Amino acid sequence: MRTYIARRLLQGGLVLWLVSLLIFSLVRILPGDAVIMQLDQAAGPSPEVLARARHELGLDRAFLDQYRTWISAAVQGDLGRSLITRRPVTQELGKRINLTAHLAVLSTIVALLIALPVGVLAAVRQDTTSDYLGRLLAVLGLSLPDFWVATVVVTFLAIWLQWIPPIGFAPLWVDPARCLSQLTIPALIIGARLAAVSMRMTRSSLLEVLRQDYIRTARAKGARERAVIVRHALKNAFIPVATVIGQQFSVLLGGTVIVEFIFLQPGVGSLMLEAVVLRDYTLIQGAVLFFAAVIVAANLLIDLSYAWLDPRIRYR
Repeated sequence: MRTYIARRLLQGGLVLWLVSLLIFSLVRILPGDAVIMQLDQAAGPSPEVLARARHELGLDRAFLDQYRTWISAAVQGDLGRSLITRRPVTQELGKRINLTAHLAVLSTIVALLIALPVGVLAAVRQDTTSDYLGRLLAVLGLSLPDFWVATVVVTFLAIWLQWIPPIGFAPLWVDPARCLSQLTIPALIIGARLAAVSMRMTRSSLLEVLRQDYIRTARAKGARERAVIVRHALKNAFIPVATVIGQQFSVLLGGTVIVEFIFLQPGVGSLMLEAVVLRDYTLIQGAVLFFAAVIVAANLLIDLSYAWLDPRIRYR
C-alpha cells in the first residue's frame, strides 16, 4: 500500500509539473496585454510607462526565468499576486472557493440521493416500468443543458412567483437559511444532471454484479433479496459509480461558470472568467494549478477507496 501511494504521489507530482508548464506557456499566447488593461487605457500609456510596468511585474524577463521564479514559489504555497488587483492569488481563490465548495457538495448530495435509489431500482426491476422510467429520467438529465434549465427556472421564479434568489453568499455555518436559499436551486439543477450519469452507471454496474456466481450462490443459500442487494452486490457495484462521482466532484470544484453567472453567485467560475477577460496571467495559472492538485488528490482518494469497497483489490 505504501509503495502504491508513493508511486501515485510521484505520478501526481509529474502531472502537476506538466500542467504548470503547459498553463504557464498558454496564458502568454493569449491575445491582449494585462499591463495595458491594468493601466489607464484612455490616457494612452507611453512606451516608457509600459516598459516600467512590465519590469515591475517581471514580464520583461526571459520565459524560463519567469517560470523558474513562479514554480519555485508555488511549491512553497505562494501562487503569486494578481496582476490586476495586486492581491495574493491564494487570497482571491479563498474568497471564492467557499461558495463553489458549498455548491459542489450540495450538488453531489442531490446527485447521490437521486442516482442511487433510482439506479438500484432500475437494475433490480430490469425491463419493467420502473426501469424504463429510470432510463427516461437519465436521458432527460443528459439532454437538458444546465444553462437552459437554469435560465428557465430563474425566469419562471421571477415572472410567475415574483421571487429572485438572494445575491451574495453566506456560509452554511454563518447563516444556514440564507445559504440554503441561495444554493438549493443551483444545486438541484447541477445535481440533476450529475445524477443522470451516476444513475446509468449504477444501473449497468449493478446488473453486471447481479450476474456473478457469488450472487447466485447467496440466493441459493436462501439469503433474502434485500440482503443480497445491500450486503453482497451494491458495495462491489459502487466502484465505477464512486469513480464517476469523484471525477464529477473534482470538476465542480473548478467552478460552474454558467450557473454561477445566471444566479449571480461569486464563485470560482466567475473568478476564472474575469481573469481570462482581463488577461490576469498569474491568477489564471495559479487557479489552474490549484485545481489540478485537487483533481490529483481526489483521484488518489478514489483509487484508495476501491480496496474498502472490494476487499479482493490489493495494492502493492
